[in-house]
Amino acid sequence: MMLLPIFFLPLLASTSALLIDTLLQIPKIILDPLDLIPALPNLGNLTAGPEDAQLTTMELISKYDYKGEQHTVTTSDGYILELHRITGRANSSDSQVQKPVAFVMHGLLCSSAVWVFAGPKKSLGFLLSDAGYDVWLGNARGSLYSRKHSHSPIAAKDYWDFSWHEIGTYDLPAMIDYVLQTTGREKLFYLGHSQGTTAFFVMSTQLPEYQDKIEAMFAMAPIAYCGRMKSPFLQVLAQFTYTVDMFSSLIGLHEFNPSGYFVKKMQQIMCAKKALTQPICSNVMFLIAGFNPDQLDKSLLPVILGHVPAGSSMKQFLHYGQLIRSGSLISPGKFKYFSNGLRNNKKVRNSRISPDYDVKNIKVPVSLHYSKNDWLANVKDVEKLYSELGNPYGIFLVKDKKFNHLDYMWAKDAKTLLYDQIISLMKNFK
Repeated sequence: MMLLPIFFLPLLASTSALLIDTLLQIPKIILDPLDLIPALPNLGNLTAGPEDAQLTTMELISKYDYKGEQHTVTTSDGYILELHRITGRANSSDSQVQKPVAFVMHGLLCSSAVWVFAGPKKSLGFLLSDAGYDVWLGNARGSLYSRKHSHSPIAAKDYWDFSWHEIGTYDLPAMIDYVLQTTGREKLFYLGHSQGTTAFFVMSTQLPEYQDKIEAMFAMAPIAYCGRMKSPFLQVLAQFTYTVDMFSSLIGLHEFNPSGYFVKKMQQIMCAKKALTQPICSNVMFLIAGFNPDQLDKSLLPVILGHVPAGSSMKQFLHYGQLIRSGSLISPGKFKYFSNGLRNNKKVRNSRISPDYDVKNIKVPVSLHYSKNDWLANVKDVEKLYSELGNPYGIFLVKDKKFNHLDYMWAKDAKTLLYDQIISLMKNFK
């Protein structure tokens, strides 16, 4: 029961963020008591945060002297998605040369920014570009850069009625088609982290024709089976999945985006480089993903929190919660469709039981990259996935025994521990 408060954090954070955003209509002096504290003369500079925390993905690409392009694509169900492209160094002359395409997809609550905000020689987006790839960074519906729709307002309940199933069946196909059409290539390399792998497995099982458009897939911290997740946050969430579903529907909370004005400001204060409270910030992350303070660049923490969380639907969390609940700490559980309840399942699919995603039908070469201290992508769950894939290319354990779920994006040594290996494997495909 001591873990129960952790479960309520997302609901409290989201509800608070919505309330604060509403209160923004009240004069700022009433909303922001922090500005009334005269004893903190440098507070204004502190709350501004580092520059990279404020910059967009496109601005970060430009700042670090790379050529970038912003593209948009509309899915068949009306969601308008933003893609960010890195064509090469700003001073290079090969940006017009046709290169192999690397498409990179972020995980839950993230955006394309996670692949660039650590800077050159560290961020995967820049490393892929330096290695000679035409890099495209995707953004899933509901995340920071993909919050538009052709006819549905973002505040509408219907807008948020999606999980990673729809990201796999609508977003990925639309983005992949657009990238291939724009570049003139027939295939691309797909690199995904966490939910970015889940959505790929969904697409490959539901739309098998898209497998012909993938040269190879590289899955970082892959999640399909997740019954043995160690994360106390998600294990507790899973036990209350249906309660949260009813409660969030009752109060009209369909979006998870605890990043309102006041929340962001408190993060910048508490997580600043020299703040006494900074360990609280890092420990909250470790409680979700696994403890590995040695690989966390504390000076990067304000930048991370400037871009994460980037928004998602509540249904994305609930879908993962159902997968976790389908197993146990000693069982991988099921990789299956979202369940709307026995009665509604019957109406939607003419079956009371949610069907499984059959990963045996995935014939794309898939390379799995996992780690022992990942509290979300459990070692045994990943090995279960590997044993069932139709065409596994390889399974690679990160050598750092403390490497956690978030380290795949911004660990100090992510380049030498992970990225170099993936890029080397990509070179094996001609």
